[in-house]
Formats: sequence, C-alpha cells, structure tokens
Amino acid sequence: QVQLVESGGGLVQAGGSLRLSCAASGRTFSLNVMGWFRQAPRKEREFVAAISRSGTNTYYADSVKGRFTFSRDNAKNMVYLQMNSLKPEDTAVYYCVAKVGNSGSFDYRPPYDYWGQGTQVTVSS
Repeated sequence: QVQLVESGGGLVQAGGSLRLSCAASGRTFSLNVMGWFRQAPRKEREFVAAISRSGTNTYYADSVKGRFTFSRDNAKNMVYLQMNSLKPEDTAVYYCVAKVGNSGSFDYRPPYDYWGQGTQVTVSS
C-alpha cells in the first residue's frame, strides 16, 4: 500500500503562486509515474500534470502548461507542483496520484493506483 498526503493549498489572489507538496509513504519503492488531478465545484475531475519515475519527463494539461511546474525528489518521497500566474479557473481540490510497478515507460494516462485526500486551492479575482 501507498499513502499520499497533499499540503500547500490555500487562498491566493489571481496572478499569485502556490506550491503544492505530496508526501508518499508505505511501499514507496514501488512508485512509478505520479501526477496531479483537480476537481472544481460542479465539474468533472481533470488531469493536471504527470511526472516519470526518475523525474526526467513531465506532461501537462494545456490549461496549465507554461504556468505549472512538476518536480520530484525520490530520496524524500516527495513531489511538488509549483503553480504560478494562478487564475480563478484554477480553483479546485487538487489530488496527488500515483502508479506503482516496474514499467520503464512514461505512461501518464489513467488509471492511477493511489489517490490522496486532496488539498483546496482557491484563487480570487
């Protein structure tokens, strides 16, 4: 089993920045691709970003490309989502997700094996 705990959410004005963190525990040696999803009120959950096991490769949704940066520290079992130039439409609950396994490919497509509880990000206009 793997546990994921997000932190770093909060309230920020449009144009501001936030850094989300996700701490992994448990069978962390099995972690592979990790990612972030978000869900805004009355909207479907949507993919935000993914990162490969090594952290070398990343993939972003078009809506956040150029504004968000996903990084990973495997020694600390942590991933980070730096969010800049935030917009009101970025308001959502953000979920950290993870795949497990030994695949060497960077497959960022769902499904993901583990989900965190989520952290709220609110961007005021």
